[in-house]
Amino acid sequence: METISKARAHGGTQGVYKHDAKTTGCPMTFAVFVPPQAENGPVPVLWYLSGLTCTHANVMDKGEYRRAAAKHGVIIVAPDTSPRGADIPDEAGNWQFGSGAGFYVDATEAPYATNYRMWSYVTEELPALIAENFPADMSRQGIFGHSMGGHGALTIALTYPDRFKSCSAFAPIAQPSTAGWSKPAFEKYLGTNEAAWRAHDATALIEDGKRFSEFLVDQGTADSFLDDGLRPWLLEEACKTAGIPLTLNMREGYDHSYFFISTFMDDHIAWAADRLK
Repeated sequence: METISKARAHGGTQGVYKHDAKTTGCPMTFAVFVPPQAENGPVPVLWYLSGLTCTHANVMDKGEYRRAAAKHGVIIVAPDTSPRGADIPDEAGNWQFGSGAGFYVDATEAPYATNYRMWSYVTEELPALIAENFPADMSRQGIFGHSMGGHGALTIALTYPDRFKSCSAFAPIAQPSTAGWSKPAFEKYLGTNEAAWRAHDATALIEDGKRFSEFLVDQGTADSFLDDGLRPWLLEEACKTAGIPLTLNMREGYDHSYFFISTFMDDHIAWAADRLK
């Protein structure tokens, strides 16, 4: 693991790191904030999964999470959203697929199956690296994310309910198997058998019997993607039918940007911290 940068912030340390990832077959960069409480021993870990076109840097630079993370004593890990590199297959000009748009799945279709294995990266390889190199209490993990990353957080929490003690999301893609910006990506990554997509669709996972203790979702009413791509009411309906507690906050006038995310970031970290104690 290579340290790219480290800086002091709110009594803790914000770092950026790089390593050669076996799952994706390329170097991967990620950000980690370690709060001051870690000087006294391992602290809980909160994973943040970013949205389309993002890297680790978007939430690190614009998410405004460090003050709350330092207050509550949690590590924040921000992975990248896809493999990157000259030899990685991509569709130049398509912001909804390829570089920056891994959708947190393990691709099964050529030519993407070799590198686009973000599910294994964020659930297996990177957690092992964090456990080895940082003062992380891996028995206390939470996960949250934005948009495509909200989709990833929901599906990972539903798949590993014993690993994660909290899950929340900002404007998640509630049903990616039918949303316009994710359905074409699912077909290219996972093939045309839509039954295989259900393992990466929060509403389908809930319909198929997967459960999680509770969810928190914040969604802006002025989000331009609300009606066609995000559709939080589908998640609300699935949770209601399954008896999963869901707090869905429709935030009047807020859009899809990091102005929205940073406004409610403290709420999500505090909510997660309560469940990670």
